[in-house]
Formats: sequence, C-alpha cells, structure tokens
Amino acid sequence: MIHQIGQVMLYVNDQEQAKAFWTEKLGFYVVSEEDIEGMRWIEMATANHAGTTIILQDKDLAARLSPEQNLVSPSLVFFTEDLEALYDDLIDREVTVGEMLQMPTGKVFHFADHEGNYFAVMESKEMG
Repeated sequence: MIHQIGQVMLYVNDQEQAKAFWTEKLGFYVVSEEDIEGMRWIEMATANHAGTTIILQDKDLAARLSPEQNLVSPSLVFFTEDLEALYDDLIDREVTVGEMLQMPTGKVFHFADHEGNYFAVMESKEMG
C-alpha cells in the first residue's frame, strides 16, 4: 500500500528562477541539488519539511528524454495556519495572488509562480 506522497515533479523553464521564486517568495529551502550527466534537479521543501518535497525539473530536457510524458504543472494545494498573513506577505513580495474565497472547506486563495502556474493555499487549523 502507498502510505505517503514522497515527491512532486514540477517541470519548469528556468530552474534558477524557479528556485529563487520558491525560496525567496515562499520560504521553501533547498534539500538537495543534483546534476548527473547533464540532468539537474532541485529538491525543495517547506520550512517544517512535512515529508513531501517538490522537485524542480528542466521542462525542455524532460520533453527530450520522455516525449510522451505530460509536463503540465500539477494542481497543488498547500496548507497554512494563518491564511491572511500569508496572503498579505505574498502581496508584499509581489507574488500574483487571486481573491481570497470562503469555500465549504474553509478559506482559500490562488497564487501564480514566475512562469504563470497557479497553485492554491487553504487554511488548516490541524497542522503539526
């Protein structure tokens, strides 16, 4: 049985810009950077390293190596304990954010990375 999502592959056009976005704008940190025979990937994690990491992969290289692979950005939903503070912080950091919405599951908003990929953030009181 599968018991956890280990890594999420995020295919990007520019790995350095993506690394800067996730570390400088969202507070992720680099777990590791690997370059094996020209294939580079950057593993990122949240500050509390809750288990699942994001791997920044070069989209062009992945397309050449596996042309049948779907390289569309995944639909990721992140959780935070203080949604309003994160929302304001991302605006201060000049991240594109959408309107904050009240959903049946709680408050949520979307943000875009430097390449225009959209992700969601939901308020979660049961973190830890």
